[in-house]
Amino acid sequence: MDRHLKAHLFDISTAINEVQSFFDVVPRRFDEYCSNLMLRRAIERNVGIIGEAVNKILKNHPDIEITNARAIIATRNRVIHDYAAVTDDVMWKIVINDLPQLKEEVDDLLANSSR
Repeated sequence: MDRHLKAHLFDISTAINEVQSFFDVVPRRFDEYCSNLMLRRAIERNVGIIGEAVNKILKNHPDIEITNARAIIATRNRVIHDYAAVTDDVMWKIVINDLPQLKEEVDDLLANSSR
């Protein structure tokens, strides 16, 4: 595995870990998420980082399979360019459902790169 791919995977993993760490301080509840502007913006920023890294992986390593890669990139584009279209419920779904699955995939890819 080349160092650029590994760096992008590491960026994804780091961003997901950071999102998960936010809930060490704030209860992992939708109402808490909705009422906390700083938390929402921090999560949106990390989703943007994740989407950018996935985009670079797809462009440079199309053989790497990441579930919902196109949807991840589309979400990144909405967060960055069409932020009014980003709804709390969509972002919450990403936090609760999508990031844990992506973390597993990325961790597996990183673990396999060490072999």
